[in-house]
Amino acid sequence: MYLKDLKFSLWADFIERNYLDNEFRELIESGIINGATSNPAIFKNAILSSSAYKEQLSTLGSLSPKEKYEALAIYDIQKAADILKPLYDAGDDGYVSIEVDPYLCDDANGTIEEGKRLFSQINRKNVMIKVPATDAGYVAMRELVGCGIPVNATLIFKQEQALSCAEAFREGVAKNGSKVDTVISVFVSRVDRALDEELSRAGVDVALSGIYNSAAIYAEVEKMGVKGCRTLFASTGVKDDSLPAHYYIEKLLAYNSVNTAPVDTIKAFHLNGAKRSALPIPTQTIEGHFEKIKSLGIDFNAVLDKQISDGLKSFKDAFKDILESL
Repeated sequence: MYLKDLKFSLWADFIERNYLDNEFRELIESGIINGATSNPAIFKNAILSSSAYKEQLSTLGSLSPKEKYEALAIYDIQKAADILKPLYDAGDDGYVSIEVDPYLCDDANGTIEEGKRLFSQINRKNVMIKVPATDAGYVAMRELVGCGIPVNATLIFKQEQALSCAEAFREGVAKNGSKVDTVISVFVSRVDRALDEELSRAGVDVALSGIYNSAAIYAEVEKMGVKGCRTLFASTGVKDDSLPAHYYIEKLLAYNSVNTAPVDTIKAFHLNGAKRSALPIPTQTIEGHFEKIKSLGIDFNAVLDKQISDGLKSFKDAFKDILESL
């Protein structure tokens, strides 16, 4: 844990082969991170921009583009899992996640099949299979957890999504008969980027909508008390230069939670962030902010729906770009 008294973890939202051999190890040894996450966009940037993958790619000529991608990604995930294993063995997270093909987001059986296959091929207990929070995804989450496979539910913007994930995890744990570690990844800063320009023009405080939305979701997940399940705050890098780099980590620091962030964001928090709990936030404070949004004629629910749709599209586009390049 980054902060043991709060059971608060920091995971690096980044995977790249040279980084795994160098800085990744240093961050772990320094006690700054205790896990890692990946997604198609992260692998796209790594595979298409780093020369570290050329040697392995040269041996994969007969494989299909998706098989090539999986070979590259599985190698990295196995390496990260092995580096993190001492933490996992000590009960200090030590997880790394890999996402199923985003084009399977509406295919429960396809997601289940691929999730089981990836977990088996990677063959590391400290791997989480990442599944988007869609109707099909909830079915897949229940089945994967029921088989004892740790799951990272991703692309969550709404309370209904989070509670559906938590219920799927609860049912999966009941089927499995023992605790299975899971996280519910709530996306934060994308909400602010969608709203802040309009809120600023109206004189409403900015850089709060994503935090308040995420804080409310965290409170509901905690109420459910699903064994082994935590809220993970994602999309916590800062795009607004007027905000401190560590803003979203500091403002969402909470008991029994995880924050996954870019490496530079994590370093900024480690050096300058306040190391005290920021949640819970009073319900009246959260409701007051969203009443202001409603008074401007903004349909916040529609904003969140668009973020879900855009997020799925961005993961699909990144995955498509990788396959086309291979």
